[in-house]
Amino acid sequence: MKENSVVLRAENISKNFNVGKHSELHVLKNINLEIKTKDINLIIGASGVGKSTLLHILGGLDRPSAGAVYFEGKNLFEMDDETLAGFRNTEVGFVFQFHHLLNEFTALENVCLPGLIKKRNKSEVIEKAKSLLNEVGLDERMGHKPNELSGGEQQRVAVARALINSPKIVFADEPTGNLDAENSLLLHELIIKLNKDLDQTFVIVTHNQDLADRATNIFKIVDGKIM
Repeated sequence: MKENSVVLRAENISKNFNVGKHSELHVLKNINLEIKTKDINLIIGASGVGKSTLLHILGGLDRPSAGAVYFEGKNLFEMDDETLAGFRNTEVGFVFQFHHLLNEFTALENVCLPGLIKKRNKSEVIEKAKSLLNEVGLDERMGHKPNELSGGEQQRVAVARALINSPKIVFADEPTGNLDAENSLLLHELIIKLNKDLDQTFVIVTHNQDLADRATNIFKIVDGKIM
């Protein structure tokens, strides 16, 4: 992949929701944007303007009412559901406001899961998971289950899990929304570090001004459009 090349392009994305028998809510209106490798991209805006909706469409979690998303030149929404699910597991990673870790598994096992679902070599997956947990500062917490970890530690496990398949992009939806100020700052520092050390590309929905001050690009949604 070329230096800072365009990895994802959204063209004329619109999303409507039925809110009554004869009424539609137009949340996103003909949005166009490009995501380049190695950048930290933020999606900001007031509550309810469609930030998470746009993020989910860019990551293939939801389909638009109109428009297209091209990932390395391929239209995500020309894929069938099975192919799109494979894309989400192998090409991109996700971090949400709530960590969605499996409580019966250790931190290490949670991080390994996407790699094992991809049917990669088990020993290689385990070594990669250990390396990532070390990268996020949890090398001594690998054998702990989620309920034995703090909220900030749980979210760092979720970040490591998102990275296990070496995704081109990590999508994060309010990743610090459930954390206190101290843990929010630590997670932001981790994102900056991963971007610098691993050239990791991020697309993040956030209200946090601290991260906005350090982003490469900011996409602000106003009245359904990018301003």
